[in-house]
Amino acid sequence: MKTFLAAMAHLLVALALGTASAAVLAQADDCKNRGDLDTMYCDENKDLVADPPKDAKRFKNPGTLVFTYTPVEDPAVYENIFKPFTDFLAKCTGRRVVFYQVQSNAAEIEAMRSGRLHVGGFSTGPTNFAVNLAGAVPFAVKGDEKEWQGYQLWLIVKKDSPFQSITDLKGKKVAHVQPSSNSGNLAPRALFPALGLVPDQDYKVVYSGKHDNSVMGVNSGDYDAAPVASDVFKRMAGRGQVKEADFRVLWKSQTFPTSSFAYAHDLEPKLRDTMLKCFYDYRFPPEMQKAFGGADRFFPITYQKDWGIVRKVAEGSGEKFNKAAFDNLTKKETEALAKKAAAKKQ
Repeated sequence: MKTFLAAMAHLLVALALGTASAAVLAQADDCKNRGDLDTMYCDENKDLVADPPKDAKRFKNPGTLVFTYTPVEDPAVYENIFKPFTDFLAKCTGRRVVFYQVQSNAAEIEAMRSGRLHVGGFSTGPTNFAVNLAGAVPFAVKGDEKEWQGYQLWLIVKKDSPFQSITDLKGKKVAHVQPSSNSGNLAPRALFPALGLVPDQDYKVVYSGKHDNSVMGVNSGDYDAAPVASDVFKRMAGRGQVKEADFRVLWKSQTFPTSSFAYAHDLEPKLRDTMLKCFYDYRFPPEMQKAFGGADRFFPITYQKDWGIVRKVAEGSGEKFNKAAFDNLTKKETEALAKKAAAKKQ
């Protein structure tokens, strides 16, 4: 009897998955424009992000909203920083809100792609993967009344190091963050060659996994230099993790938008609109303003307009934001996390 019930359960699951797959395929066949989006999504209005599902039955209306923030540093730190906001969001939407700690950008993107994540902050570079492969719709960045908050790529070295120009790093050990990182990998690959330094040619790229790992690695002497996001560096210095006076900045880039906040494209429209109003109406308390460099609100943006410079840098570095590139990102991030775990055990 148990065997029969188990067989029936497997059959029902298979039928359910088959029905869902059929619905996705039906939408794919009915899609007049997709652009760079995965086959799961459609972009008929050509705004570069996934359209809401045509079939209302595919809308998600969860009783619990799952929220997270990019793991540029320790995820536990951000769970505490965002606690005032997640409490507010719960009251504002009338839904339970939980913070989901993720250990890598790949894990965050996969969580939204699989339907486990409803809204979250994505790091600047990985936002492109989230849009194309997870149906993420960016709607805000941290900012103030006048503008969104940005950051620069800083190429940092120890203050007492002998390096005085970017070309002095030829043959040295330079840490990049991870393949999908804008300031930590894509921008250096696109911008450094014109300055006389070609990654993977003039120096071997070593992936640290996170911006804070790169900063701490330069501080400890594990790396000679590292391209990092200026806002992450400033937050670390502000928390006393490092002393800003112990470093020098060899080079600074133009300003990029900081992490995007994006929702899953298939959220039920009424819930989505309520949630967006909650984000836009919220004003950061003093502790959040301190943590985020004076930003006091979620500033409205669009992926099509405000991520144009990021896409341009990605194109210049030869990066693609498709499934094959994402699988490669996942592999490299998994390897980096494994190495970090092994190092801790030693």
